[in-house]
Amino acid sequence: MTKLSVNINKIATLRNSRGGDLPNVVQFAKDVQRFGAQGVTIHPRPDERHIRYQDARDLKSEVYTEYNIEGNPVDSFMELVLSVKPTQVTLVPDAVDAITSNAGWDTIKHKDFLVDVIKEFKQNGIRTSIFVDPVLKQIEGAKATGADRIELYTEAFAHQYGLGNKDAIKPFTASADLANELGLGINAGHDLSLDNVKFFKDKIPELLEVSIGHALISESLYLGVENVIQMYLHKLK
Repeated sequence: MTKLSVNINKIATLRNSRGGDLPNVVQFAKDVQRFGAQGVTIHPRPDERHIRYQDARDLKSEVYTEYNIEGNPVDSFMELVLSVKPTQVTLVPDAVDAITSNAGWDTIKHKDFLVDVIKEFKQNGIRTSIFVDPVLKQIEGAKATGADRIELYTEAFAHQYGLGNKDAIKPFTASADLANELGLGINAGHDLSLDNVKFFKDKIPELLEVSIGHALISESLYLGVENVIQMYLHKLK
């Protein structure tokens, strides 16, 4: 079964929009685990416009499933991850002013940088994953960095699938086949939803984990968080 990691950034965005501590990020993380999610994902950015660095520290003692911290490995992010020591760190090359992640790493151009970052995380017992586009040379490049896993950036698939183009899955399947040959674990995320996640999962061999936030939270406004998590778990069997 593919694991479901719930990205709770949107809960922090809602909290921050009003000030105070409602909804409570830590309580929400505890609840999604109680409802069956097998992991919690956060993506703190330097401006802390949604998840704050202190949230990452507060969540450490409350996430008893898999704890995944995503982000661009700038110095402050490196220090945070090394102090919290989550289960997994997912390296994402997002710009400071990006609304959301919008590209995978160029694992060839940035190989030396990624090698150094990944070495430090792995020396501290943290599993490493690299956010990548479904491009075969980038998958090969990810292997060369020493990463444990890749996270396939799925926005292009989700957009085309919504238009009825099921062939959009092909580069992702090819990338997954190569990753499996190279011994890289496979995660996926970005714009996956109840509408497309089963099709994606069924076409991607050995998909270990999906990280879903925006769609899951949006769907929960209508269907309820516990119900939506159970719906995802059913589709990911």
